[in-house]
Amino acid sequence: MKLLTIDDSKTIRRVIAGIGGILGFDVLEAENGVAGLEILQDLGQEINLILLDWNMPGMNGLEVLKSIKANPRIKNIPVMMVTTEGEREYIIKAIQAGAVHYQTKPFSQEEMAARIMEALGVGG
Repeated sequence: MKLLTIDDSKTIRRVIAGIGGILGFDVLEAENGVAGLEILQDLGQEINLILLDWNMPGMNGLEVLKSIKANPRIKNIPVMMVTTEGEREYIIKAIQAGAVHYQTKPFSQEEMAARIMEALGVGG
């Protein structure tokens, strides 16, 4: 199973990669939305879950999410927002745009592992 984390923070990508590795995922990383969409263009059929930051330079996470959901080849990949934006309006926007789950930063390893499993429909 493959997990793609799209986040401009190298530290967050590294933390998520560690958690994903513990859960048995091959973790792919992208430092921004454009790079993430390029990976999805090439490997979209192989990705099982996308963890997507909201605040990134260039395309923000909501724009990336909308691009994913507008593409018939990859629209069915579950997307979980992972962000510092915890206000209700952000959560509503993300869910309305097609996100399956929402995790605010900071998070513990246990929280993130539980959210990943919930996003895949096997936990919680």
